[in-house]
Amino acid sequence: MKSANKRFVQKSIAVVVIVTILYGAGVAPVVMFFVSGVVLVVFMFTRKAQNREVERIFDFYLAADAILREDRRWFGFEVAEVLEEGHAALEEIPDPPPLHLFTLGALHHRVDQHAAAEEFLARVVDEEHSDERFLVHPSSQLRRYVTILRKIESEPSFAPQTLGAIRSLERMRRKSAVALLAESRQALGESVTPVQMTCATATPQPFVPTTPMQMRPPIQDVLNDIYDNQQDEQSN
Repeated sequence: MKSANKRFVQKSIAVVVIVTILYGAGVAPVVMFFVSGVVLVVFMFTRKAQNREVERIFDFYLAADAILREDRRWFGFEVAEVLEEGHAALEEIPDPPPLHLFTLGALHHRVDQHAAAEEFLARVVDEEHSDERFLVHPSSQLRRYVTILRKIESEPSFAPQTLGAIRSLERMRRKSAVALLAESRQALGESVTPVQMTCATATPQPFVPTTPMQMRPPIQDVLNDIYDNQQDEQSN
């Protein structure tokens, strides 16, 4: 029995037990049916909301593949919206699949956000246990993700465009993950420029005498004074 079906059976048994307890306590049948209906509705809405959270990842794959694969001029806000969708989906799953991390890194690389690209791509390329085969204790979100993924893969007519996007991203991951990480790290290295020290050129200042020796009159003035004195003596 699959884990999803097993959990459904467990919850159904829990509802039956609750109804039995209420019946044993003498609760009216109308109240029991009402409580059972409320529990069933809450269960269905919760299950649908959880599945929708996981389906957002596949919507992200579809939009991201179009940006990464098609050679067209995308507006910045278009890429930003897809990145926002990918980050929002990332917050919903504690153990994200490696393909999700790679796709985020490749998108950041596409718009030259190399710091973020290096962060996500390094988790896929450098970390020893980043491969899918090491995820042996999945969260409930990852289980739902894998359930939907296997359904898409086993039934190509179920979501053909999503299946094509997944296969395209997987090929890109195998061929380009290492190269994209190296390019991002190279770009980050080139963006750090050494600080160049510059020496300010001193502006020449006029000389101002401050000592008696520096305040002596020029020699030409002294000679002129002596000559004038001699002329005065001769005239007298």
